[in-house]
Amino acid sequence: MGRYALRYGVLAYLSMLLVVPVGMIAYRTFQHGVSPVWDALSSDSATSAIKLSLLIAAIAVPINVVFGIATGWLLARRKMPVPWLVNAIINLPFAMSPVIIGLAVFQLYGRTGWIGQYLFDHQIPVLFTWKAMVIATVFISLPFVVREVVPVLEEIGTDQEQAAEVLGATALQGFFRVTLPAIRWAVVYGTILTVARALGEYGAVNLVSSNIVGQGLTLPLYVDNRVNQLDPTSAYSAGLLLAVISLIILVGMTTLSGRRHRTAEETTA
Repeated sequence: MGRYALRYGVLAYLSMLLVVPVGMIAYRTFQHGVSPVWDALSSDSATSAIKLSLLIAAIAVPINVVFGIATGWLLARRKMPVPWLVNAIINLPFAMSPVIIGLAVFQLYGRTGWIGQYLFDHQIPVLFTWKAMVIATVFISLPFVVREVVPVLEEIGTDQEQAAEVLGATALQGFFRVTLPAIRWAVVYGTILTVARALGEYGAVNLVSSNIVGQGLTLPLYVDNRVNQLDPTSAYSAGLLLAVISLIILVGMTTLSGRRHRTAEETTA
């Protein structure tokens, strides 16, 4: 009896925390029909926010995937100097508020910042442009690929890499033909997490964005802007779009998690 009470109590808690709010957003979105939702999402300001979110993700995610694989390999193979310091830097986005990270980018690339002063003097603005938003997003989504790759590399060890080296493979051949296939699911899983964080980030990019409608708003910033402008239909529509994207990402993560476990079992066997 107690086991069932705990089980259904947890399900009820999760429903109240997640399912009910998302269901309410869906209800508020479509309470006046589908046409207002389509008009809201197809407006110039909404499409601009969607395009900017996709642009930032398209730049930030590949950077963090490449950096994450390289850093994860160096950490797992003990080839990184002062690894404890590197680990601390990688974990900063987990331990630090995104607002602080946005403020750091603001100070660094502002007119009086270390880099910003030089950039302004040479007519290369970064702050309050998409470039600053990309920088903030890269920092925020930094750890995900690294944290997925390192445990897998430590688990598979170096035997296969050493065998490839003995058989005459170069370092690059060994990496692309032996190491990368072995960590592919970890890379894909970390990439999905990175995409989710890049598309949903609000705090860091809010401080470095121009917040101009049609130019400097990502989807999360657009939702906030529409709420402040008393435009609930547009706010709910954009919020529901973000929720659908999150649901798709969640399904992808669940599917890949099962594949990772099956691959790990086959490798162990």
